[in-house]
Amino acid sequence: MAQRLYLFCLFLSLSLFFTLSINQAVPAIFVLGDSLVDVGNNNYLPLSLAKANFPHNGVDLPGKPLGRFSNGKNAADFLAMKLRIPTSPPYLSFTSAPNKSEAFLKGVSFASGGAGILDETSVGILKGTKTDETMNATRLGILGSINDLIRRSITFNQQIEYLSIVQGELVRQLGNEAAQNYLSKSLFVIVIGSNDILGYFDPSPTAPPKSNPQQFVDSLTLSLTGQLKKIYDLGARKFFVAGVTAIGCCPSQRNQNKTGGCNEEANYWSARLNEGVKSMLQGMQSELKDMKYSYSDTFGILLQFIQKPSNYGFVEVASACCGLGKNNAEIPCIPISQYCPNRRDHVFWDLYHPTEAAYSIFADIVFDGPKQFVFPVNVKQLVTM
Repeated sequence: MAQRLYLFCLFLSLSLFFTLSINQAVPAIFVLGDSLVDVGNNNYLPLSLAKANFPHNGVDLPGKPLGRFSNGKNAADFLAMKLRIPTSPPYLSFTSAPNKSEAFLKGVSFASGGAGILDETSVGILKGTKTDETMNATRLGILGSINDLIRRSITFNQQIEYLSIVQGELVRQLGNEAAQNYLSKSLFVIVIGSNDILGYFDPSPTAPPKSNPQQFVDSLTLSLTGQLKKIYDLGARKFFVAGVTAIGCCPSQRNQNKTGGCNEEANYWSARLNEGVKSMLQGMQSELKDMKYSYSDTFGILLQFIQKPSNYGFVEVASACCGLGKNNAEIPCIPISQYCPNRRDHVFWDLYHPTEAAYSIFADIVFDGPKQFVFPVNVKQLVTM
């Protein structure tokens, strides 16, 4: 009995120590990226069609839809939960806040649905890419010549500009040294690149001319290198970078395949981009000795979900939960769409985005998973370095 009590107290002490160490190690999370981690920034873009603040998005969240491209929480929410801190709020929600500097101390999300590594992905994608938003608008007859004027999302470069504003506010409030210390301990989550690949493999005849795919992927890696270095220069030291997933296996891409299988060409170039990003991160860490990073093999994680669904509680891996038509991917998730009664057994919520269940498992893997899927360290290890 005494031995059991000792073991219980030891376990409790270790758990408390871990909780305190995590809280001390990560004062905040700063999120940059696309719709996989957007928690509502696009709600504040009045002319953007790239929004999720309408049914049936958020059907499993209390209250009205909050702008997440999911039936519930997304990856940003679950990572924050793992680190025992609140989800970082959308940057654009602070536009009229009186005490922005204090609010920034809790972390900020700059992520925006539709954003890509390249500016033209974020702004020009409306011209030719059949995204859920443009399909919706086209079917409803509201998309006309104003296409070129619509600000679809916050470009990744603009997100970095917003980060520089936040960094300046923190320096003014805390002083340079304290602000740098705060930012160096914070976690910077980077989830970007999927929309660039989707845009490149757009089959629309109105899509812009395409460069050689290898040249395109190389240009993405080169651009991302400069962007991550800018984020580093603004004070970031701990980076979590999510690799691009198996784009060709999302319902929108399966719909373009007569067999209903994954688009292997899109998957191939997604994998090539990931190889370039991994090499780039290794080079950055060699060059910038105080930089630490965790990279997730999001591509491999999704393939695990698809190839071994029962291991993760999934049943449906090809069709979207919410939508209409073949694979529920001919018409996107809009109020007139149908959605599946059991979201837990689907990998995909809509044409492109995972369900809350898939996001949750992804967060579990990257937080405390093996080097098979997250390396050179997982997020739990990264934040205590």
